[in-house]
Amino acid sequence: MRLFVAVELSEDMKKKITGTMHELKKKGVKGNYVPAQNLHLTLAFIGERDDPGAVKDALKAVSFKPFKLSLSDMGSFGNLIWVGMKGNQGLSKTAKGVRDALDAASIDYDRKKFTPHITIIRKASGNWKQVPAPKGDMMVKKISLMKTTFRDGKPVYTEVGAVESD
Repeated sequence: MRLFVAVELSEDMKKKITGTMHELKKKGVKGNYVPAQNLHLTLAFIGERDDPGAVKDALKAVSFKPFKLSLSDMGSFGNLIWVGMKGNQGLSKTAKGVRDALDAASIDYDRKKFTPHITIIRKASGNWKQVPAPKGDMMVKKISLMKTTFRDGKPVYTEVGAVESD
C-alpha cells in the first residue's frame, strides 16, 4: 500500500479551495482536478509499504502543539497547480518532527525539501493566475497516516493512523 503523512483539511477549508477550483474551471483552466475529499497537505510521502505498523509506531514519537494553517497564495510546479500557506513555524516544526521520527525508525520517505502546498490540479493548462487564491484558516490538532488505494483508476485516501497534538 502507498503511504503518506498528511494534515487532513477541515470541511470549511475544502469548501474554500473547491470554490477557487470552480472559478478556475469557469475561466477555462483544464487539467485533472483533485476531488474535494482528496485535498490534503502532505508532510512526508513514504510510498509503498506492505504494512503500516512500523510507520504508525514511528509516528508515536511525534509531539506537536496545535497550530493554525492559513491559506495564502497559489503557485505551480510545472503543470501542477497548488494552494500555499503563510509562513508557519508550527507547520514546519511538525513536518520536521515527522521526518525526524521516520529517520529514527529507518523508514524511507521522499526527501524533497518540504514545501507546504495543497495540490489542486495536475496536468493543468490555461491561465490560472487570473483567479485569486482562496483565503481561510483552520487549527491543526491531528496529523494522519494515510494510505492510497485505487477505485476505478482513481485514488482514494483512507486514514490508517493518527497523532493528536499535545
